[in-house]
Amino acid sequence: MKFLAKAGFTQSYTYFTWRNEKWELRQYLEELTQTEMKYYYRGNFFANTPDILHEYLQKGGRPAFMIRAILAATLSSSYGIYSGFELCENRAKAPGSEEYLDSEKYQYKVWDWDREGNIKALIAQVNHIRRENPALQDYDNLEFYDTRNEMILEYGKRTPDNANIIVTVVNLDPNHAQEDFVTLPLRKFGIEDWQTYQMRDLLTGEKYYWKGPRNYVRLDPKAVPAHIFLLKK
Repeated sequence: MKFLAKAGFTQSYTYFTWRNEKWELRQYLEELTQTEMKYYYRGNFFANTPDILHEYLQKGGRPAFMIRAILAATLSSSYGIYSGFELCENRAKAPGSEEYLDSEKYQYKVWDWDREGNIKALIAQVNHIRRENPALQDYDNLEFYDTRNEMILEYGKRTPDNANIIVTVVNLDPNHAQEDFVTLPLRKFGIEDWQTYQMRDLLTGEKYYWKGPRNYVRLDPKAVPAHIFLLKK
């Protein structure tokens, strides 16, 4: 894959599909965006493919699809989903298989795009957020921030002038609500520890007023499993 990228294939498939734990997501993304790979390799984060239905999606239900869509769309500047993802299609061919039941590789399928439980609105909203925030359109500006809970992943993207600062906090557990105190590098943002700043959740529209580098979050995957914050000084 590295050879193909150097040969001129400017977007590359990645191992994102198989990175589901906090430590492996962080390790893999740091390799892609903070090593020499960032100069020649642009990872396209596909949440699923015609060949790959990961166990995480098979067992995590609708929340798992929401989580993986938000991760893919906010970790990389380029992401994709394969047909049926919007409908949370998670039926595997057999236990332990990553192959879809009734795979479209072998037949023509007509989907009911309004099927109950779909996440079309969320995907459209996330795409709108990406379009409106230039920080999410860059690839190698990703920063990870510290959290204690192994099910809470926090990271940010910002423009060089700090005019657009996006902080994403994701609950990686599709089955249970998780909570934590998340941290922010306020000095990098031009904010002093004593200052109050606004965190507007672009997914829900709610506004939070935080002070200091550590603040509390709780995320229920059955509602909205993530915050995509726009930070305002």
